Formats: sequence, structure tokens, C-alpha cells
Amino acid sequence: MTVPPYAIYGFLGANGAGKTTSLRLILGLLRPDAGGLSLFGEDVARRRSRPRVGALIESPSLYPHLTGRENLDLTRRVLGLPANEIDRVLGIAGLGHAGRQRVGGYSLGMKQRLALARALLGRPRLLILDEPTNGLDPDGIADMRTLLRRLPEMEETTLIVSSHLLGEVQEIATHVGLMHRGRLLVEDRLENVLGGDGAVAVDTADRNAAARLLESAGFVVAEEEQRLLVRGGSPSLRVQPERVAQLLVEQGQQLIHLASHRPSLEHVYHREIARAAA
Repeated sequence: MTVPPYAIYGFLGANGAGKTTSLRLILGLLRPDAGGLSLFGEDVARRRSRPRVGALIESPSLYPHLTGRENLDLTRRVLGLPANEIDRVLGIAGLGHAGRQRVGGYSLGMKQRLALARALLGRPRLLILDEPTNGLDPDGIADMRTLLRRLPEMEETTLIVSSHLLGEVQEIATHVGLMHRGRLLVEDRLENVLGGDGAVAVDTADRNAAARLLESAGFVVAEEEQRLLVRGGSPSLRVQPERVAQLLVEQGQQLIHLASHRPSLEHVYHREIARAAA
């Protein structure tokens, strides 16, 4: 598992795939039976203390009878940080107005942001976020998404984000790792994972006739989600949207939809799991 500096690394996998175990190893909550772990180029096993890592794991553990500032102050004191750190992280999380309110009156979204603010104390070089949008409503998810996108540049930090919401990961991640039964099946930049397979999605008034026409021209055609996916039949026959459109229109086909095909992260996830099970 390789996480580049300043990446937002989407860590994906079903329950039991090994994600939580991996995160616990990084956080030092488990010791590896074999292999090694390095953070920022340094072997963790040879260090007496682990480089600064912040974490937000699912439901935040906060004291409801204390204010947001008081919750943060407990962690600040443990870490030996200056008092102005509280104002800094509250501002980043958008909670400057709510710092003196008791956490018991916070919405779930505010609690998630307060827990993220706590994880940001001390300017950690790595943030581990396990289901950071867990339980949030659509507005809360959008706010958290916007905040996470800004963090690598704003805080000069790297994010590992574990989530079951593949659509949300696709919205924020720069890199993706897919874990299945303890093995990393896929790890690459998101743009490469979603780079598609050079296909064009097509729909016409007469789908069957269009499929026959394209196949007669040497293309490979399959129907998927009520559209035709058109691929090149050989390395020398590249499928280009303009070529497909020209061929269909010249033969009198009425085009309804035509676009380069880019699979979703959910599609890639299920495809790779199916390949691993085969």
C-alpha cells in the first residue's frame, strides 16, 4: 500500500476485507505479524514514537457536557500544543461560531467536523478518516466533501479516507486502493482507475439496427444499461466518438445519445471483485 504525499487516498473494500486492520496498523493500535510499515520514508518499527498522525474513526468520541472548545482543549493539553491551536482548527472546520456551545446541542454534522478539528490539532502530516460522512444528511456530506478537498493544500497533509460511499470517494479522491480478502487488488491514481476502456456509449432510435451496422464496420458492440457500448475490434481500429457518429448518421440512424464511456468507481469496484472471485 503506497500513499503519495498530499494525496487523498480512497481506501475501499467490503466488510472484512482488511481495511480496519490496515488502519489500525498505521495508527499503531496493532503490531504486524510480518512485513513492514514506514511513514514519511521512515521505518516505524525503529522509531520510539510515531510521526504525527491524526484520525477520525466513524462516530466521534466527544464529551457532550463540555463545549467544543473544551473538548479540543483536552486533546491540546495532552499534545502540549499552544492555546491558539483551538481557534485555528475551529476556523478550518467552520465551527468558530459554535466553539462555546455544548457539544450535546451539536448536530451530527457539527460533531463530525469537531472531531475532524481535533484530528487536525498539531498540523498532522497524515490524516486517517474512517467513514467521515457516516450518518450525515446530504448538506452535511457536501460540506464535509468540500472541506476534505481543501485539506491537502491548506494543511500540507495527506489523507487516507475509508468509506462505503463509492460515489463520495470518487468526488474527492486523487488515488484509490481496493482491498479484497486481505489483498490490494487495485492501487492507482483515480483518473487511471476510471480511465475507461476506450469505449463509446451510444443510443439510437433503432438500437438493434445500429448494433448490426457498427459490428459490420468491425467494432465490438455490447448492450449495457439500455445503451450500446462500442469498442474497437482490434488495436488498429480505435473507437472515436466522431467516427461512430458519422457512421450512424450516414446510414440514417437517429442519434439519441453519444459520449465517451467512463465507468463509475462503483462499476470498477464490482468488476475487480468479480475478477478476483473468478
